[in-house]
Amino acid sequence: MAENPAYPVGLRLTGRRVVVLGGGQVAQRRLPALIAAGADILLVSPEATPSVEAMADAGEISWERRPYREGDLADAWYALIATSDTEANTEASAEAERHRVWCVRSDDADKATAWTPATGTSEGVTVAVLTTNAKGRDPRHTAAIRDAVVEGLRDGTLVAPHHRTRTPGVALVGGGPGDPDLITVRGRRLLAEADVVIADRLGPRDLLAELPPHVEVIDAAKIPYGRYMAQEAINNALIEHAKQGKSVVRLKGGDPYVFGRGMEELQALAEAGIPCTVVPGISSSISVPGAAGIPVTHRGVAHEFTVVSGHVAPDDERSLVDWPSLAKLTGTLVILMGVDKIGKIAETLVAHGKPADTPVALVQEGTTAAQRRVDATLETVAETVRTQEVKPPAVIVIGEVVTVGPRTSA
Repeated sequence: MAENPAYPVGLRLTGRRVVVLGGGQVAQRRLPALIAAGADILLVSPEATPSVEAMADAGEISWERRPYREGDLADAWYALIATSDTEANTEASAEAERHRVWCVRSDDADKATAWTPATGTSEGVTVAVLTTNAKGRDPRHTAAIRDAVVEGLRDGTLVAPHHRTRTPGVALVGGGPGDPDLITVRGRRLLAEADVVIADRLGPRDLLAELPPHVEVIDAAKIPYGRYMAQEAINNALIEHAKQGKSVVRLKGGDPYVFGRGMEELQALAEAGIPCTVVPGISSSISVPGAAGIPVTHRGVAHEFTVVSGHVAPDDERSLVDWPSLAKLTGTLVILMGVDKIGKIAETLVAHGKPADTPVALVQEGTTAAQRRVDATLETVAETVRTQEVKPPAVIVIGEVVTVGPRTSA
């Protein structure tokens, strides 16, 4: 056979007969894609794996429990030959050739008339990687290329711009606690596809350097507020850019709905008729303690954890937190945005029954290269913050879980 390259093509198999010979591991791997393609599938095999049998029981495929026999491929559009009987495979391959049925052989690719590429999907796009000729075929290499391309499309490291009109709108993306690797795959992809990014100070800043040069990056802290309150100005910036037909990402630290005012932005966009997508993020309330070696729950120590905003002191009339009740809980208390109020918070908890020697950990710049952990107790935490010069952003963990694990951060 001449060593000409294979000609790649996408088969539209909806409602068309596909015959699969053999019900083993090869069929188990290939059948789901054929089912997804809408093919009318006939499996011919005396036996099948439990997974393949389940497909037949569910009515996704038809199964004739017998060996291959002449004539099985007469009405097929496509055939997958994957039995353990070499003689049967050869006979079936010859029948496929006579009937001009494209045929894949798992036991001898050189004698097949078609090859199955390594495939993957991302946002409605199928990536198929195929060796150019039979000599030197390396399925693991093609699979590795497939994986690299698909992963790049999914996480935004491989940017493929849309050239047709996109629906303008806003995505509220939770960027995670700070480490750029901790943003979700979807969040990273939307970030790579954005025209405008309005970023918080606490968002993963390193990701902004990876954006294409045409992307406009706006620091939310520097938006001119004029007569508006800060949040109103941000809302208006989101609306104005979206109305210009741009794809806008609002990049936030942590999760948009955990003290991130994400719902306020969503409501403003809804009132303006702007479509909005919300992409959850990893909250610093869990991830930052974990990065510092602190589990927020632990068997026999804490069966619950409570996350509280500490931006308003306990004695402030604006506070919505029931601090006396929190003092009575035996679980873990996680406080965000509370560094400058921790003295008053600790005093209030102790006044309402929390032991003064309750362990406290403050984790500054969690998950980043500058991560720093400082330990104290409720009695000493105010002085510790002052002498150790603990600065925001820092997550404060109060409870016995602080002493459970080994220290993983200085």
